[in-house]
Amino acid sequence: MNSIILIKYGELTTKGDNRKEFINLLYNNIKDKLKNYDVNIIKEHSRMYIEHHKENQKEIIDVLKTTFGIHAYAVVYKVKTDNDEICEEILKQLKKENFKTFKVETKRRDKTLPTTSMDFNKIVASHILKNCNDIYVDVHNPEVYIKIELNKDYTYFYFNEYKGLGGYPVAVAGKGLLMLSGGIDSPVAGYLATKRGVKIDAIYFEAIPHTSLDAREKVITLAKKLSKYSGDMKLHIVPITKLQEEIYQKIDSTYLITILRRMMYRISEEIARKNKNLVLINGESIGQVASQTLTSMNAINEVVKIPVIRPVACFDKLEIIDIAKQIDTYDTSILPYEDCCTIFVPKHPVINPKIDRCIEYEKLIDYEGLIKEIVQNTNTITIKNEDEFSDLL
Repeated sequence: MNSIILIKYGELTTKGDNRKEFINLLYNNIKDKLKNYDVNIIKEHSRMYIEHHKENQKEIIDVLKTTFGIHAYAVVYKVKTDNDEICEEILKQLKKENFKTFKVETKRRDKTLPTTSMDFNKIVASHILKNCNDIYVDVHNPEVYIKIELNKDYTYFYFNEYKGLGGYPVAVAGKGLLMLSGGIDSPVAGYLATKRGVKIDAIYFEAIPHTSLDAREKVITLAKKLSKYSGDMKLHIVPITKLQEEIYQKIDSTYLITILRRMMYRISEEIARKNKNLVLINGESIGQVASQTLTSMNAINEVVKIPVIRPVACFDKLEIIDIAKQIDTYDTSILPYEDCCTIFVPKHPVINPKIDRCIEYEKLIDYEGLIKEIVQNTNTITIKNEDEFSDLL
């Protein structure tokens, strides 16, 4: 191994007594995501180092870019803690860079070392200025930061650092069930929940033959894209055709979507509890469609006791689209395959549904028996971070 990547924790360092748990989980998540690479991960109180083969460096960095809990990362060099040796090695590596201005920042992690951080800054800067032409110190806006961490035996240095995704390590907050529709909003909601440490599974409602197998494949593709961030997940494919047709035939058209959403919530809660998911997650955004007014949310949410998280509730559509593009779900989400919420859309859906009216309409349907049948016939597949999936037995 001849290369090292430094990882900084950021927000995790503020977690007090829980700090060790957060860092250990981040370590395990990184170890799992890099299981196919020959690496040595060194975990410290405020840092993590990944020793690796240089030819794998780009691929490993690509993995770290999709790992929550990392505040920043940098490619670092390790050298014996000797002033002359440090200066020479920094100069050697710096000559490979193209720049005009620089700044030196030293952190003396071992306070028994005789040279202070400020004095060491001056030593390194002087050595660079003596050996490079047309190079200047700029303490306010340098092109290159030279960052040095002095330890008792070994010193690490690096040029610049790169921002990670931040957030919390996946699974530190427990598991949630994402209502994955195939649209733009729900994958973004799943991503944002994952950023706060929620390990996600997903549920997808399909109404064959009214929805197509292409629509299912679209959702599987979205789940695969999310698995880059969340790791392996279960995707529950729920056959809702019979129930949806009952609703369409027996319920006033203005209440079709409201009643359908109430049924989806009931089914999602049942499957979440069976799989130990602590919350439901969806892509509802306040006022975006008729079923997402506050009155509608209240009428729909009323049928479940499980908490419901709406990460994009206060985002506007353009903000959601921007995130969808960043996480590479947008192009898949806009593929023209209808989901079960769009196939029987009434011309004038109710925007302020009454709960007592919903209850009266639902008496027209044996929904409890239908839901039991639906849950029994739900097909669950495992979405792998390696972009494979297989049936669960």
